[in-house]
Amino acid sequence: MNLESQKKNVNKSSKELFDLLTNVENFKQIMPSSTEKFEADENSFVFALKGMPEIRLVLKEKEPYHKIVLGAASSKLPFTLTAQIDELNDSQSAIQLFFDGNFNPMMAMMLKGPLSKFIDTLSENMDKL
Repeated sequence: MNLESQKKNVNKSSKELFDLLTNVENFKQIMPSSTEKFEADENSFVFALKGMPEIRLVLKEKEPYHKIVLGAASSKLPFTLTAQIDELNDSQSAIQLFFDGNFNPMMAMMLKGPLSKFIDTLSENMDKL
C-alpha cells in the first residue's frame, strides 16, 4: 500500500527542516491531537493514537537535507515513512511524506483511511516545528 501527503511549503531551509526531523523527539510537535502516548530515544520513537496499538518508528536512512526514512521496528506491520524535502530558496522548502506498507488486502483496506489522515496531519503540522 502506497500513500502520499500533499506537498507542504514550510518557512524553513531544507537543512533546518532536515535537522529538525532527524531529531525524532521533534515528531511530538507534529503528531495528531489524538496521540495518547509519545516517547522518544536517540533514533526512534513510540507513539499510540486513540484506539490504535503502539507503533515504534526507527530512523533508517538519512540523505542530508533531502530525504529521511523512518521504518517500523516490528516486522508484524512492515512499512516505511519517507520525508522528501525540496529546497525552494534559502528560507523555504517543500516537504512531502510517503507511506509504503506491505499489508494483506484486508489490513490495507482497514488502515488506508486512518493512515492517510495521519500522514496528512503530520504534513499539515510541519509549521509547528
